[in-house]
Amino acid sequence: MWAAVEPLLPAVPSGLGQRGRPRACDRQMFFAMYYILCTGCKWKALPRCLGAASTVHDRFQEWTRAGVFKQLWTSGLVQLQAEGRLDWDWQCLDACQTKAPLGGEAVGPNPTDRGKGGVKRHVLTEAQGLPIGVAVTGANVHEVTQVQAVLGSMPVLPPPAEGDFAPGFCADKGYDAEAIRRLLARWGYRVHILGRGEEADKCRTPHYRARRWVVERTHAWFHRFRRLLIRWEKKVANYEAFLHLDCANTIWRHSLLFFG
Repeated sequence: MWAAVEPLLPAVPSGLGQRGRPRACDRQMFFAMYYILCTGCKWKALPRCLGAASTVHDRFQEWTRAGVFKQLWTSGLVQLQAEGRLDWDWQCLDACQTKAPLGGEAVGPNPTDRGKGGVKRHVLTEAQGLPIGVAVTGANVHEVTQVQAVLGSMPVLPPPAEGDFAPGFCADKGYDAEAIRRLLARWGYRVHILGRGEEADKCRTPHYRARRWVVERTHAWFHRFRRLLIRWEKKVANYEAFLHLDCANTIWRHSLLFFG
């Protein structure tokens, strides 16, 4: 993934590093950030062989401000889109709540965790489960209020529909609202939101094929990376940077695994 990261890095100001210590290697800094994402360890617990914690953190802040991690996710989607590897037949939306013990921006009381601080991650995927839209809010923010924000966060859009075909949009009963159905219809989707009580009946239907599981699997993929399993960032921009890095990781791993 480093080959995709390197062209996105901001230019180093001229004269920087000519006095004092040489500037730390960007590649080493990126691997240290990836280590933080995977292990969820504190910055100060970073192994010294990966670089000084303060240097890695400063570089992370620099790249976050420059939008490097979001651009990395975007570039992966753009490449897959250009090669026809994104499956736009269906899209799935779901939200997941995680702990945020330190509080901070976009953190709210989690109604499923005795009102403790939590964050809600809203993720939209295409039919294979690749993340194509994300939003972050407090745990007490209802899912229906973020549908527009998630749709607006997509770096790439579906190709124009051919004939009468329209992509399907799946979501659970938490999104069962007439305003959401109208919004999705304006975006050109065939809406598949099972109302309250309908989902259990559908599951008993022979040959019924569930589709929403792919986004739930994507949330499970994210939770393999401990920096997303528990949010330790007080700044929402920093948490989003790790989320975008994991989205990019999912995209690039999928690209290498299935297409070499």
